[in-house]
Amino acid sequence: MAGAFTASGRLAVAAAEAEAESGAGGGVPAHVAVIMDGNGRWAAARGLPRVAGHRAGAQAVRRTIEAAIRHGVSWLTLYAFSSENWRRPATEVLDLTGLLRHYLRSEVAELKAEGVRLRFIGDLTRFPGDIQGELARAMRETAGNTRLNLVIALSYGARAEIVAAARRIAGAAQRGELDPANLTEDDFGTALETADIPDPDLILRTSGEQRLSNFLLWQAAYAELLFLDVLWPDFGEAAFAEALAEYARRERRFGARPG
Repeated sequence: MAGAFTASGRLAVAAAEAEAESGAGGGVPAHVAVIMDGNGRWAAARGLPRVAGHRAGAQAVRRTIEAAIRHGVSWLTLYAFSSENWRRPATEVLDLTGLLRHYLRSEVAELKAEGVRLRFIGDLTRFPGDIQGELARAMRETAGNTRLNLVIALSYGARAEIVAAARRIAGAAQRGELDPANLTEDDFGTALETADIPDPDLILRTSGEQRLSNFLLWQAAYAELLFLDVLWPDFGEAAFAEALAEYARRERRFGARPG
């Protein structure tokens, strides 16, 4: 990542951490991350094909973006497609990539108009060339927006991200750019894909499942976790507001004793 192992990279991390802490405890979280789960079960309960659940889930994405803007959340990260999702049946992967292609072509202009900046993390090289082009265009066209930073995790796996960061650090050490004995957590953070993104304050997962599923494992160290029974296609303003209210009730101590 640009800025890794440099003073500017470390300053970006420090600024991101300060922004995250400003939203911690008793207020609105600066960064909310969402594991969007339950599309398949939603469709099955209605006797519909899985792709219908994914399409309904895309509508929930729109509602969640709007809710984040209304509630003053600065960063929203959505776990849209994991590295493990490539193992799903080829027809479902084709449906998911087709939906992604449609979303990028139909929604980016509106997101740009609403002041949303789009970012993507994950191994984007696994997608077809035209989708990679649409992803690059979306980031380029929304780069100047500041109302909401929307990060979408695509073909993303936290363990792969951490291993890739370790490789970058090992390479820097071999080139004499870094002394491993002086490596800090902040240095390691600058090698991650999220180097200039604040750690999430709140991670919520829909569908009632209670696990992180290889999502932001490094960044989740002090995140508040919330597991909701609602299936993702039914998620909206009320559920988002409920999650923020639960976050506001929690006391975040970051390992310190309560005052």
